[in-house]
Amino acid sequence: MDERNERWLSSMVDPFREGLLGADDLPERVRRCAEPLRDEPAFDPERIDRAAADVVLPDDATFEHPMLERVVRVGLAHIETTFVDSHPKYGVGGYAEPMHDAFPPTIIAAVDALTLWGHIARAETLFGYWLDNFIRLDGTIDYYGPSLSEYGQLLTTARRLAERGGSRDWLGRHRSALGRLAGHLHELVHAAGNVRLLAGVPEADERDRPATYFHNNAWVVRGLTDWAELEEDDRAGPPRQDARRLRELLLEAIDDVWPRDEDDWWLRPTVEEAPRPESITATRLGSYTNYRYWPELLSSRVLPAAWMRRIVHARLTAGGQFCGTTRFRDHLDDWPLADHLDGLWELGRVGDFRLCLWGHIWYHQAEGHLTAYEQVSLPPPRHGSGQAGRRVADYCLPCQLVAVRAAARLSGRT
Repeated sequence: MDERNERWLSSMVDPFREGLLGADDLPERVRRCAEPLRDEPAFDPERIDRAAADVVLPDDATFEHPMLERVVRVGLAHIETTFVDSHPKYGVGGYAEPMHDAFPPTIIAAVDALTLWGHIARAETLFGYWLDNFIRLDGTIDYYGPSLSEYGQLLTTARRLAERGGSRDWLGRHRSALGRLAGHLHELVHAAGNVRLLAGVPEADERDRPATYFHNNAWVVRGLTDWAELEEDDRAGPPRQDARRLRELLLEAIDDVWPRDEDDWWLRPTVEEAPRPESITATRLGSYTNYRYWPELLSSRVLPAAWMRRIVHARLTAGGQFCGTTRFRDHLDDWPLADHLDGLWELGRVGDFRLCLWGHIWYHQAEGHLTAYEQVSLPPPRHGSGQAGRRVADYCLPCQLVAVRAAARLSGRT
């Protein structure tokens, strides 16, 4: 391994961030930091380019760099190429297997991206199909490892669709399925009688490690709150009351276990004891905390701003970031980056937001055809020895839509 790669892997801070924040020509400055990602496209690039050219964008859409418009067009084109009519697919290769079809982040990302860019009817069709086919009668998700956070995110997705132009008729047709989701959460919250923090699966790959995760409970709070906003007045009380009490318990629990030293980066993700890693990417739990559990805590918007800032500080001082992208062990894994970006935007950290966005475009999307893989290798230095960055895991749609969703912020779509 090149000496500089070794330094990058061992660094506790983003090796490029300090020199990039505030740069006038940030997109090009980020592009020159290292070799680009190079690998095979998920789909025929000519097919994608034709579909991208046909994508209709709002007349008032603006882009700070020509590449950003192309990334948006290509990303939206990938929704149609990845879905089979209205049936969801997480990605290609192993990710096209039916066992992955119901993975909630696929539909959550797709509906968010489509509604942000004005494609309301298509979002209604895809989300309606998903609710009709993947919500069981008892309100559980027909998937092998749904996280509790994903239940809340689906309820928030329904509110986003409604607020961005979804029809009342659509909500009326799917209120039953959404109500079953909310009802399932209500039963879990009250399973012991009084409202309590929930223990459960943190994400599909970690389904054998249930615990009382903060990001899960935060998104149950957010989802029930948003569902209450969509409910009729006489039915909004229970989810709103559940959310308020659960938030109180969540904040008390975090206050009990997070260190008092505001510079201490080990903000453990659970009520239960969790061993401190040497760096946030040194262990499996640390890596999952950095790449998904912290970002989902941020995007829930349930935490006070001071605690949100602590999470961002922890990522930046514990070895969690490389040129804006998300570290996971010895490689990059950015498919949940949209959640981290949401938190940065809420905090007003536009400089970090733009750095993460452009780092993702140049180093997590392949040069030329812009395919976004679920995981990629750390790139070697520009003009250094060895290969450019390569895919570590196949293409997946949520990763392809990270920049599509983030670009909407810069374009004033949200």
